Amino acid sequence: MDYIRTEADGQLAFTQSTEFLFLPSCLYGFHNTETTVEKAKSGRNIYCHRGTLSLPEEERICACGQRMHINSHPDIYLRHLCIGGNLNGLLFPHNQLRCPKCGATKSQYISFKAERHLITVELYQYTRDLLAAGTYTNKQVAEITGLDKSVVKAIEKKRLQERYTIDGGKKLIKPEKQAKFLGIDEFKLHNGRRYATHIIDLETGHVLWIQNGKKKQVVYDFIDHVGMEWMSGVEAVACDMNSDFQEAFEERCDWIQPVFDYFHIVKNFNDKVVSEVRKGEQRRLYEEGNIEAARVLKKTRYILMSKRTTLQKKDEDAASERIIHKGSPLFKTEDIKRKTGYEEKYDAILKENKLLFTLDLIKEKLSAAYVMTDEVQMSEAISDIMDICKATGNKHLLWFEKLLDTHFTGIIAHATYKISAGKIEGINQKIKTLRRHGYGYPDDEYDHGHEQETICQKSAIT
Repeated sequence: MDYIRTEADGQLAFTQSTEFLFLPSCLYGFHNTETTVEKAKSGRNIYCHRGTLSLPEEERICACGQRMHINSHPDIYLRHLCIGGNLNGLLFPHNQLRCPKCGATKSQYISFKAERHLITVELYQYTRDLLAAGTYTNKQVAEITGLDKSVVKAIEKKRLQERYTIDGGKKLIKPEKQAKFLGIDEFKLHNGRRYATHIIDLETGHVLWIQNGKKKQVVYDFIDHVGMEWMSGVEAVACDMNSDFQEAFEERCDWIQPVFDYFHIVKNFNDKVVSEVRKGEQRRLYEEGNIEAARVLKKTRYILMSKRTTLQKKDEDAASERIIHKGSPLFKTEDIKRKTGYEEKYDAILKENKLLFTLDLIKEKLSAAYVMTDEVQMSEAISDIMDICKATGNKHLLWFEKLLDTHFTGIIAHATYKISAGKIEGINQKIKTLRRHGYGYPDDEYDHGHEQETICQKSAIT
């Protein structure tokens, strides 16, 4: 099969070269004597290339200087590169050598065998290349190469360890570039409230650190990993309302400014205030016997959480008869067009309910505050919002006033550092998609490495 050798070396020679392509097999020392065709369980053809492996005389010399004898020669089977949809394998005797003088034993060296796998180096490298492309899942690579999924996973895990870890996979590599702004957030690992935390460079999107847990120790371990000299170049970190992350950075690196972006403030406002106030007002109206007014608030959660510009855009889509779901004659469904009246319904709700009007006012002031570039002006705007919340006496708005107060410094820091956790939240969604694609990963070490690889590919980082 090694057609770069001559016939004198024991290789098969083709008499009609016009019917064949002469390709280098890279199976140095292997002499193909017979080829049979067998059927795999999957139904694919397997070309089994039987032969022998040359044993150089120098390999038979023991360390003691005595010539070693062939003690036994059990057959070994190695998988080789596929040709089209056909699988290929090599079957040949693997000589076991023994020294008659000192009793030392060893196996014959196979130059084309991949380490720790019963496959050739060429197939091993081809599998790595497919995995590195990021286009195929492990299952798809296994189907292309004909290897077992466990073998493909082992190859992928080894590749990820070589790229992202040092000391045999015990430590993550240190960042090659200095980061100016960091992002930190936790994501769910498995059911049972198990979480992991990742830290990224906000400018590049590169994952710098992944560790199980969502407590202060994660930040401490990251700082110890990169060193204080590297941390001295970091100016700010975007994070959610997790107080552990904020306190950990303030304790170890007090010059780094935590920044709470618009997304997390509005998310808390919508989930904990707007939604709860709407339900409270609906209950109050039912108790007062105002059934009609209570029914008006039904199914208005999305409208009350949306910005006015969003509602206006939906009304414009309705006016142009935009189709939001295309029907199919095959399944006997019709086109669904965008409905109208969003802004009109919104104005009617605000006109009838003063508390909901106050929520709209706070929402507009928050939006205006987060476009400011001066911390003094932004602090005044946030203080006005806190005063409005306090004046209402509503327990949900009082909770929001306390939230703004406890995170005041990090909120107004957004005027100086125009960063957000949007990129790391997007990475969280990629991780969720990745885990669903793989039906979950019980191996956290492989999981985290695979996440780093996918995110780096999406960020065009090499």
